[in-house]
Amino acid sequence: MNPAVHLDGITKRFPGVVANDDVDLAVERGSVHALLGENGAGKTTLMNVLYGLYRPTDGTVRLDGEPQSFDSPRDAIDAGVGMIHQHFMLVDPMTVWENVVLGNEPTTWGGLRVDREAAREAVVELSERYGFDVDPDATIADISVGEQQRVEILKALYRGADVLIMDEPTAVLTPQEVEELYGVFEELTDQGKTIIFISHKLGEALSAADEISVLRDGVNVGTVATSDVTREELAKMMVGREVLMDPATTPQEAGDRVLEVTDLSVDDDRGVEAVSDLSFELRAGEIMGVAGVDGNGQLQLVEAITGLRRPSSGDVRYRGEPMAGKTRRDRIDRGMAFIPEDRQERGLVMSYDLTENAILGSQHDPPFAERGRIDWRASRDHAESVIEQYDVRPPDADAEAESLSGGNQQKFIVGREFERDPDLVVATHPTRGVDIGSTEFLHDRLLDLRSQGKAVLLVSSKLDEVQGLSDRLAVMHEGEFTGVVDPATVTEEEIGLLMAGESLDDDSVEGAALHEAASEEVGGEETASEGAATEEVEGEKAGEGIDDTTAGDEGVDA
Repeated sequence: MNPAVHLDGITKRFPGVVANDDVDLAVERGSVHALLGENGAGKTTLMNVLYGLYRPTDGTVRLDGEPQSFDSPRDAIDAGVGMIHQHFMLVDPMTVWENVVLGNEPTTWGGLRVDREAAREAVVELSERYGFDVDPDATIADISVGEQQRVEILKALYRGADVLIMDEPTAVLTPQEVEELYGVFEELTDQGKTIIFISHKLGEALSAADEISVLRDGVNVGTVATSDVTREELAKMMVGREVLMDPATTPQEAGDRVLEVTDLSVDDDRGVEAVSDLSFELRAGEIMGVAGVDGNGQLQLVEAITGLRRPSSGDVRYRGEPMAGKTRRDRIDRGMAFIPEDRQERGLVMSYDLTENAILGSQHDPPFAERGRIDWRASRDHAESVIEQYDVRPPDADAEAESLSGGNQQKFIVGREFERDPDLVVATHPTRGVDIGSTEFLHDRLLDLRSQGKAVLLVSSKLDEVQGLSDRLAVMHEGEFTGVVDPATVTEEEIGLLMAGESLDDDSVEGAALHEAASEEVGGEETASEGAATEEVEGEKAGEGIDDTTAGDEGVDA
């Protein structure tokens, strides 16, 4: 029997880059197949070829043994290939059924009118057939992230997909929703559907897939059955060397208070309260993790701490000093480093080269400036040091930030912030988009900062990351800590319950009361600075001026 999908000798070249090099991939009908690899290994490019976004330079796409030639995703959809992207493409004010049929609505009156009753019935029938528990009349804005993902799957099935490609399908799900997704996989494959999912999570691939293919440098280095391989073996296939899978942490006594947050409330851009009366403290030599599904106030919390957003009430103190009125640059000067959630909007000026980006936030200070003028030699030496230490590719200080892959942009930002010699690091998703080898290195650097007596606030959606690195773990839901737990003893299921807003027994969770010392009278009134403007990069560089351009104007809050 022919496989459902056979990619035969696929090569895809871009100018100066071979993204896929003679890749063979066979996926059996009714199976779940995981595609693993480091950043830049060619996973997404290969799936974009299958979905019709790219035409291969060489090679053939076959479905059920038949050669295909796709000029667009529409051709792939017509051939039975659907793709569910990591960032859902749904219209929030519309209902579930309206989203599913959007663009393919059944009509009456000669195509002049949408047959709403027939459309809704079709979605209900499809949902029941595959055991999806989704209310067809609920609006997208009112359902959970897991339910939204099922709506995306229903969209693909409604369009006749027999092969489903899923990009990082568990990235924004709670552990309970992940288990529910695995159940969806089983239901789909039982009815003959074929699933290919891109992932960087080894445990996820081993749990959900029947077979796993590993890409490295654009080449398929092997396809293995999940029953025949371990996490360590997969990691070695991905990286080409042995990888330490779990960070080695040792107990360490915390020192003095570095950060105190008291009764903090913060509104989002719509004026809706995103952080509600939150209090906690962070000490030297301690990593405090914050876990939660994205969108539960983590962004607004770190923006209030780092000076990018004005709290509506409450107090932030850094090393005992009120941060009211202190700008982002003030906080950098005092030793507060920040790895932002959005690397392109908040971490870099994309049109600047790496030398310019390396000194953002410090461009007025020695050794990068003297008498108001930037020392470009010192700045370049610093950029090259960050590039070398953090394995940024290409290793070119003159390369513009926009020319780097997302993972390399992330490594550069992390390197810049760590090399400020901070007392406090606020790290938001520090390894997002970073491959397993670089993740291992960055975890070691975080632990090294901890051993040096630095304080780290680690915000991440990766449960293995926050559990493995943190001394204490706070779980955030709808702007509040539903619990502060011991990461060494709490289970993933318990974290999932807290992420969903449920509480645990008193014996299992400490709660905010444990840290009521953070609410002691500290005086002062928080009036954090408006916005986040990075100061101007001044002076001339090799005879070429940077004309009064501010990093803030480019959307960077370095």
